[in-house]
Amino acid sequence: MDLDTVRTFVAVAEAGQFQEAAADLAVTQQAVSKRIATLERTLGVRLFTRAPRGAELTIDGQAFLPHARELLRVAERAVTSVRTGRRPLRVDVIASRGAATGLMRGFHRAHPEIDLDVVMVFDIETAVAAIRSGTIDASFRAVAAPGRPLPEDIESVRVLDEPLQLLTGPAHALAGARSVTVAQLARHRIWMPGIVPGTEWAAYYDDLVAEFGLTIEATGPNFGSDALLDTVADTPALATFMGEQTRLVWPAGHGLRRIPVTDPTPVYPHSLLWHRDNPHIALATLRAHLAATTAGQGAAGTWAPSWVIRGERRRVR
Repeated sequence: MDLDTVRTFVAVAEAGQFQEAAADLAVTQQAVSKRIATLERTLGVRLFTRAPRGAELTIDGQAFLPHARELLRVAERAVTSVRTGRRPLRVDVIASRGAATGLMRGFHRAHPEIDLDVVMVFDIETAVAAIRSGTIDASFRAVAAPGRPLPEDIESVRVLDEPLQLLTGPAHALAGARSVTVAQLARHRIWMPGIVPGTEWAAYYDDLVAEFGLTIEATGPNFGSDALLDTVADTPALATFMGEQTRLVWPAGHGLRRIPVTDPTPVYPHSLLWHRDNPHIALATLRAHLAATTAGQGAAGTWAPSWVIRGERRRVR
């Protein structure tokens, strides 16, 4: 059904005259008559009868009028939902408890007038495809794995270097330490069942292992953070890595310890990715907010993989 004919029908019904409706719509009276005739053929009923005072709705016209108005309202809402600056800004944060979520919460506090849709996409290939298709506006990522640069139409900026911390149970050999060096960790088992081969975080931890001779195990099913915390709390021989800004809550009886890692401090490099032609006004506001509120990328005494330091662009299949 042509919305122009529906819009013309509503205009005539409200004006009560074809001529006045034509003036309101900035078209000729002949165009109004043709549109009404087209709509009547589509519906198979008469919508108006001619009267001395203009056009009067038939019984069928009266029945159709509220539905016609609703059609126009739905159409307007549909247009508004995708109009630049009117629809919510859609941003991928990977995980609900991670640093990216904290950055978006800070952005929301600073700009409560901006509507947000926060989503979680698992892998970078899917995230980049969603950015290119317009399904999402931006994504927080570690850029990608070595040798796979981003497509030329995807822009990125490094926004946060998040220090890693060692998480241990109360009986772990390092549980009483105020900080630990990377060299000290080489003699301990670090369990991270959430590492998935082929992901950008797997590439990050592969480089960490190669650089410092660590032992990181990704064995067993990943039952989520609660199961990970339970196991680390009960197993003196296991520890795990957590981002400094990762928000976790565990039972008081677990006695878990979060211990800073130093000499150097491994940092997880969070970048914001977006399409270079994305016109959403709020995207520029988000980028400006992140530039103003995050700092310290590449700070002295920290470590990140060489492909991050070089700023190499990655290719996503």
